[in-house]
Amino acid sequence: MTAENRNDDVDAHGGEPGELIRVRRSKLEKYIAEGGEPYRPSYGEPGELALSGDLHGEFEELQPGSGSGSTVAVAGRIMAVRSHGKAAFADLQDSQGRIQLLLREDGLGEEAYRAFGWLDIGDIIGATGEVIRSRRGELSVAVESYELLSKSLRPLPEKWHGLKDHETRFRRRYLDLMMNPDARLVLENRVALIKETRRFLDDRGFVEVETPMLQQIPGGATARPFVTHHNALGMNLYLRIAPELYLKRLLIAGYDRVYELNRNFRNEGISSRHNPEFTMLEAYQAFVDYRYLMEFLREMITTVVEAVRGAAELEIDGERISLAGPWKKVTMVDALSEYAGVDVDISWETSRLEKLASRHDVEVPGGAGPGWIIAELYEKLVEPRLREPTFVLDYPEEISPLARKNPESPGFTERFEILIAGQEIANAFSELTDPVDQRERFEGQARKRAAGDEEAHPVDEEYLRALEYGMPPAGGLGVGIDRLAMLLTGCKNIRDVIIFPHLRPEGGRESVPGVE
Repeated sequence: MTAENRNDDVDAHGGEPGELIRVRRSKLEKYIAEGGEPYRPSYGEPGELALSGDLHGEFEELQPGSGSGSTVAVAGRIMAVRSHGKAAFADLQDSQGRIQLLLREDGLGEEAYRAFGWLDIGDIIGATGEVIRSRRGELSVAVESYELLSKSLRPLPEKWHGLKDHETRFRRRYLDLMMNPDARLVLENRVALIKETRRFLDDRGFVEVETPMLQQIPGGATARPFVTHHNALGMNLYLRIAPELYLKRLLIAGYDRVYELNRNFRNEGISSRHNPEFTMLEAYQAFVDYRYLMEFLREMITTVVEAVRGAAELEIDGERISLAGPWKKVTMVDALSEYAGVDVDISWETSRLEKLASRHDVEVPGGAGPGWIIAELYEKLVEPRLREPTFVLDYPEEISPLARKNPESPGFTERFEILIAGQEIANAFSELTDPVDQRERFEGQARKRAAGDEEAHPVDEEYLRALEYGMPPAGGLGVGIDRLAMLLTGCKNIRDVIIFPHLRPEGGRESVPGVE
């Protein structure tokens, strides 16, 4: 009995298939010619297939060399075969892990046993048999019968050799997840993160809703959108950059707690922390402000991390970061002074701030004001230094067109961001509910857009109309699910936590800044 287990796919980027693929195709043709069905529609009864993880748990106490007396049906992919004359062992991988199959000629019969040698690594099979513990202590299924369910025409990559290239891993994520337990763990942690986030909000009375992904006006953030055209309506539409303005309409309608785990799209650069399509949580609660949201978000993030990891701490590049206890609070201006030794005041003339920015290699576009410059200085000089969980408070009004003004700090808003390990994880603010002020802010953004700022917020007349009916005081928050997943898993590249990240077409391998 033989089974190949190496990668002969000589060109991993779309070239001619190797000899092993041709051999597999000839096997397929022969199998069909002999009346076989290589791609079966089903196996076993629904809900009756046993999974490897469940079997390992159920038969944990089974002693070496013993049988359980229980017959089960299993199905999955052959990952390895070891032949020993009239007996063979195969590793079967399913959604929970692996279980060993034991095949004996005297148990299967000579013909069926010999036919198993025709199968290849990567083939998907179903098998039935008694659950036993081998003499070496490996939980196994002593196979009494098996069926080919799906023939694999391409050999799997070797465990460590075949998928080292990052782009290949991202482009062929199905292989990455199939061969790489670490990749599967990242995916499982992400799924758990979203599940626990949803549980946290549901338990506190929030209502999950859906808002349009195609919007007439791309609002709720300052970003460049993707544009498309709707033929029947004869109009351009935009993939949403944020759901904010629609969620706040629901507050106006009388809902006091709403949230959406949403997909957003921004036509901007790609880096280790940015992908054009990404997942955000946005939530809004009536009758609270940004002070309330600080404790709310601290509790939510800590609760979710503890539920997924089993402890309220993160480990990033060997550095342990505790989420327990109070988190530091510092204003943006004070953070510049404390962490970078840079003292600024929003009342300074723009020219003075431009000179300061130039000394720190911060390029200032035309039309940028003091608030924009201060924020850019902070982002470059301070953000990477904020390792422990930190609330950075009071963002400039100039870059916060939807946030309530801070009456105690002219030029700033009641807005904060949460920084952990040098990354922005969450953004929140007291919502601007004054329709007159909001219109003035929109018109200021419109002037920036007219001057060439493609990311400036457009005027949304329909949202202003809704706001004029009266919106209750409220606080709104956004959490970057992808970035939080990076922290949970210790991944350095956002593509590691997105199942199918965006890539150039295969063959277009020009470098992208920040992307491996």
